[in-house]
Amino acid sequence: MMAITISSIYGALDPGDPTPLHKQVAVEIRRIIVGGQAGPGERLPPAAELAVMLEVNRNTVLRALHMLREEGLLEFRRGRGITIASAPQLSAVLTQARELLAFARHHGYRRDDLIEIIQALP
Repeated sequence: MMAITISSIYGALDPGDPTPLHKQVAVEIRRIIVGGQAGPGERLPPAAELAVMLEVNRNTVLRALHMLREEGLLEFRRGRGITIASAPQLSAVLTQARELLAFARHHGYRRDDLIEIIQALP
């Protein structure tokens, strides 16, 4: 597995944009993954290195990376660093599944109830 470079993000962040910087960073990393410039198993540079490259605070980068991990795009492993975990399609499915689970809980259903409902679908 080789480490990817994030050189295509240089200059892509706009401090004047009302979108928070951590979301801009997440969008740019997601774009690199979706664009095929990086694939599953490839490593990202450490957060501190990304922060220097992007000229933002390390915490801003960490926040973006955590967002992408929650989406299922990134995986954090001790000793392996941060790797791309999945294709964007899986990320979209995970996001929808989380939303469905939240919706079901709001309406009084547990995870097990939801699994039974899904298994009963044709």
